[in-house]
Formats: sequence, C-alpha cells, structure tokens
Amino acid sequence: MVDRIKVMIVDDSALVRQVVSQALATDPGIEVIGSAADPIFAMQKMKVRWPDVLVIDIEMPRMDGITFLKKIMAEHPTPTVVCSSLAEKGAQATFEALAAGAISIITKPKVGLKSFLEDSSNDIVQAVRSAARANLRALSASVLPGLIRPKLMADAMISPPLHRALERTTDQVVAIGTSTGGTQALEAVLTRLPATSPGIVIVQHMPEKFTGMFADRLNGLCQIEVREGCNGDRVVPGLALIAPGGRHMMLKRNGAQYAVEVVDGPLINRHKPSVDVLFRSVAKCAGANALGIIMTGMGDDGARGMKEMHDAGARTVAQDEVTCVVFGMPKEAIRMGGVDQIAPLDQIPAAIVSYGK
Repeated sequence: MVDRIKVMIVDDSALVRQVVSQALATDPGIEVIGSAADPIFAMQKMKVRWPDVLVIDIEMPRMDGITFLKKIMAEHPTPTVVCSSLAEKGAQATFEALAAGAISIITKPKVGLKSFLEDSSNDIVQAVRSAARANLRALSASVLPGLIRPKLMADAMISPPLHRALERTTDQVVAIGTSTGGTQALEAVLTRLPATSPGIVIVQHMPEKFTGMFADRLNGLCQIEVREGCNGDRVVPGLALIAPGGRHMMLKRNGAQYAVEVVDGPLINRHKPSVDVLFRSVAKCAGANALGIIMTGMGDDGARGMKEMHDAGARTVAQDEVTCVVFGMPKEAIRMGGVDQIAPLDQIPAAIVSYGK
C-alpha cells in the first residue's frame, strides 16, 4: 500500500483553501493534512506534521510566498506548487518562485476564481502528484498511477522523418528540452556558454506569459543572447530561442539557413510547447547537424523525438539521474535507446562547446 501524499495548503483566501482541498480530496492517493491563511501559521502546523507537498500563494499576510518558499528550501526542502494570479505585478513574483525552487505553477484569475479552480481540479491533482515525485529530499522513486487523459503524439503536429536530412554542413543547431526543474538547469547551462556557441532552440514546459520573462532574465545573465522565439527567427550562433508558452516551436530550413516556426496546435504529450514536436522537427531538418539535449522533467515528452534525432544522425545527451530534479524525461529517452551520452548537469555546457568546434 503506497502512503498517501500529504499536502498543506497555504493561502490567505478561505475560498482557495476550500476549493483546492475539495479538488485534492477526489484523489484517494492524496491527503490534505492541513491549511493555513499565512506562512507563520503554516510553519506552526508543519512542526507537528510535515507535508510531502506544499501548495502556496504568493501574496499573503505576515510573510510573502517567495520569502516562505526560500525559507522552506533552505531549511527543509519540500516540493512546492505555486497557485498565483496572473496579474502583471504577480507574474514577476511567480517567476521568482520558479527560480527559488517551486516545482510548478497553477495560474488563477482574479475573477471567476471558484469556477476556475473547480474546472482545473485535474490540473491541481496532477501538479501535486508531479511535485511529490521531485528529487528534493531523496523522495521515493516509486511512481503513483497517473491520471487517464487523452495523450496526442507529435504526429498531430508534424510527420515523422522518412529519411535523413542533408549531410553535415557548417550550420549547427543545439536543441534542448526540459520541464520540472528546468528553469534552474537551463540557467546553469546557458550562463556557462561563450558568445560563440552554436544556435540553440529550447522547449521549457512553462505557462504562457512566463517564458518571455524567463528569457529576459537569462539574457541578463548570459554571454549569449537569450529571447523568446518568434515565428521566422533565424537560428544563429550566440543566440538561444525559447519556445513561447502556449505555442509549439519547430525548426525549419530555408536554403542554407535554419529558422523557427512558432504555431498553435493541440497539446502534445499534454504539453504546449512540446519537446517531441521540437526534436522531431530538428531530426527532419538538421539531422547530423544537430545536438539534442534532454534534461530534468516529469513524464516522457521528448523521449521519442530524441530517438528520432539519434536515428537521423544527431548527437544526443541526457542529464544524469543524480543531478535531475525529476529523472523522468531523460530516463525515458535512455530507455528508448536514443541517447549517446549521459552526463551530469555541470558537464552539459562543455558538451555544447565541444560540439560547436
């Protein structure tokens, strides 16, 4: 019998505490052990019984959610889901929560909150389940049964590669896919790259409106230029393009040049953007001219695409289990036989640099 996931909800809204509790109560594998209107009260309760997962707001009395999250991660790292408004002011704070170690984000509107949370009950349950598996406190590697949902593959967006792309050329592309824990992992990789690095295309599972903010932050830290990808952007050395939240990004070849196509479409592997969509497009258009990297993340998005890149002649690298927050996506890519090299996070920048020489 697998122990139930113990959850503490911290939000100054009684309505949010009630509705989120009700949503989580529908899953027999989750137990809400308590709720609190602010972090100070929550910490008092947590001394008696510590949760496996926290669900927290950002703006709260006595202590804001960012400060609370940093305190928790410093003293007793605990997987945390942020449930926050998408207001312009709050969006920056929510992104700071991701940088501070939050596992995932549930965005909530300022109006129609009750109906939104009720409609999003499955997403709340899934977010808690995913957070419970995060590698923050040497959590058990056992996998709880997932929610049953329709799951579209990359075929819904792009046909599979039927033959190898052009042989090697001077143009090179690095494609990176990541999810849970990826904000920190990408910062660790991109900040260590020289300005002469090959062009990079990235899918990071992140809500709409956050990817631009994330790219801007990285751009201020890196020697390379980092920005959110726009339809038609060229892929050139010294530039990293991050797929915008809520859109798929694919690589296209225009003569001797590579560019990205940013399009709408269905959820692929329950994600938009999807790593599989990007990786398949790289397999078709770049083949042996590409390096594929799959890093920390829940689920298997990108595993099939990495196998296709590998079969098309690309070099492929997976982040190792020890340095992953969640060893899901890399594990599946390795299992499918699409990985040439398994590397710790701190060796991935060198793999990119050496590939570009």
